[in-house]
Parts: sequence; C-alpha cells; structure tokens
Amino acid sequence: MLSVDRYADAAVETRIRIGWNKFRQLVPLLTNKDISLIVRGRLYSSYVRSSVLHGRKDNEVELQWIEMRIVRWMRGVKLQDRVPHKGLRERLELDCIISVLLQNRLLWYGHVLRKEDNDWMNKCMGYEVEGARPRGRPKKTWRKIVEKGCQACKMNRYDAMDRSR
Repeated sequence: MLSVDRYADAAVETRIRIGWNKFRQLVPLLTNKDISLIVRGRLYSSYVRSSVLHGRKDNEVELQWIEMRIVRWMRGVKLQDRVPHKGLRERLELDCIISVLLQNRLLWYGHVLRKEDNDWMNKCMGYEVEGARPRGRPKKTWRKIVEKGCQACKMNRYDAMDRSR
C-alpha cells in the first residue's frame, strides 16, 4: 500500500497498529504468570508478530523497538532493570525479528525465482525505470535488500531457489 507520494509509511504504521491491537487482545494470556514463557513466546510469535510482519516491512529499527517493548511487557521487565534484549528473547525462545524478516524475504525471493521466466513477477524484478534519477542517494529497492540478505547468509541465487535450504 503506497501513499500519494509513493512511500509506504502509512502501511507500516497500519501494520504496527494492528500488531498492538492483537497484543492488547492477548494481554491476559501473554502476561499470565501461570502460562510458561515458551508458550507465551509461541503465542506472541504466531499472532502478534505475524500480523506485524504481514505486508510491507521497511522500517527494521522500528519493528525491533516495538517487538522489544512488547516482550518487556510480557515479561514484566522495565527498561530501568537493564535486562539485555538477547536474554529476554532466549527465555521466550524467540528469534530476532530482523532475522525472521530476512528469512521471510528470502523465502519470497526463492518463490519469485522459481516462477517461469515470462511470468509478470520476474518481469517486474528485472524492470529498470527509464529517465533521469533524482538527486541524492537512490531509494532502497526490494531486490537490493534481498541481495544484501543473500550475501549476509552466504547464499547465491540458486540456493534461494532451493526449498530445502
């Protein structure tokens, strides 16, 4: 969902708002001390995180900040307690939202690569916009972000196409 000025800020804000609403619906379960941390982590991952990650996800820093706010609330830990993020996530058996986001991108990238060459998705991936580029740093494209993710995971194009990997 793009706004008139071709940015997805409204879409990101909407996904975050939906995630908070899902969390508020589940607060009695997610903050219940009688339910194990692992079960609470799985509930969070399947309901709240999946609703936040659905759709367009550009602002990784904001997603990470929101996730840690929710995890701290679930655990009953305040910022003043100075408990590291990694420790909070380990007790809930949660992966970092950035790594989950990268996995989702690479899964979708493999899906797109497995399509036929004349498919519209492959045509869109290879499309180059004609005309003069505006001043300043170029905007991040989905393809550049995915290629950077592939480099970080030491994968190539053929590894992304392999479903078993």
